Amino acid sequence: MITLSILDQVPIPKGSNSYATLEKTRELALLAEKLGYQRYWFAEHHSTKGLASTAPEIMMAHIAASTSRIKVGSGGILLPQYSPFKVAENFRQLEALHPNRIDLGVGRSPGGTAKTRLALTDGINKSLNEFPRQLTELSHYLTDSIPSSHEFTGIKAAPQTETPPALWLLGMGENSAQQAADLGIGYVFGHFIKPLRGEKTLKTYYEKFHPTYYHPKPQAIIAIFVVCGKTDEHAEELAQSQDLWLLKVEKGLDSRVPSVEEAKNHSYTKTDLERIRHNRRRMVIGSPKTVKQQLDELSIRYQTEEFMVLTNVHSFDERRNSYERLASIYL
Repeated sequence: MITLSILDQVPIPKGSNSYATLEKTRELALLAEKLGYQRYWFAEHHSTKGLASTAPEIMMAHIAASTSRIKVGSGGILLPQYSPFKVAENFRQLEALHPNRIDLGVGRSPGGTAKTRLALTDGINKSLNEFPRQLTELSHYLTDSIPSSHEFTGIKAAPQTETPPALWLLGMGENSAQQAADLGIGYVFGHFIKPLRGEKTLKTYYEKFHPTYYHPKPQAIIAIFVVCGKTDEHAEELAQSQDLWLLKVEKGLDSRVPSVEEAKNHSYTKTDLERIRHNRRRMVIGSPKTVKQQLDELSIRYQTEEFMVLTNVHSFDERRNSYERLASIYL
């Protein structure tokens, strides 16, 4: 049975602002809980004009306090920039406030330009190669299992909770899948970023998985762009907004979401059109019938039953409607 979740980058539509977008985010999270979505996660992006989720922990606290059932999480915390101990305490704090509803998703991404990353680390040039160690230490802090040989042995992340937050690794290839498998934690594959590596990546995770406290068996989620319209034609029209948005983001241009009208009137080069065709492999676009067919096929291919959906179109009403149509298929 397919389970649905939402990964929210909190995209700001052109003509709107962060205040209105964040209020709509709360509205969307309440709707997601009502519709039966499993999780509502927040991304972490910095120094960008068009994405309003810079602090997933704060967004999680806000949404968890506004809802009662849906799991809330990060997708994901940029661990290379931070202290594993501090991340563990932040999420134990959330777990103490909202028991059994907190997901801690982490990733290796630098989170922006080299200059942005240095600003995040207060000018300290931290190596991304430290990520495997940081991830292992984070797991230890969450489960009070720091080895006696470790320099910080005896230190415990507070507050103490009966259960730790669920730990997930976000990745796009075999190396990250191997790390998640070794630690026995959940794995989220970024199909919405690099779809072509999915089958090998998930195969690695399933075959190498070691059961732990977190998960007795492997648990994988596929993160994917989805635009579900009334018809295939309607979905294609809505997706033009997301196509242009993604094209501009990749070029380092305006990261606010353009309208369908702007997308229709935009002058595309041959290279632009080829890039849009390439990016479409990161998405599922169509009517409820078409979307179901494609997600069912991906579920079989990836051997997973949970999809974490991103829908970054300009109109909030159409974004909400897309999530409602998707829920009508499976939930």
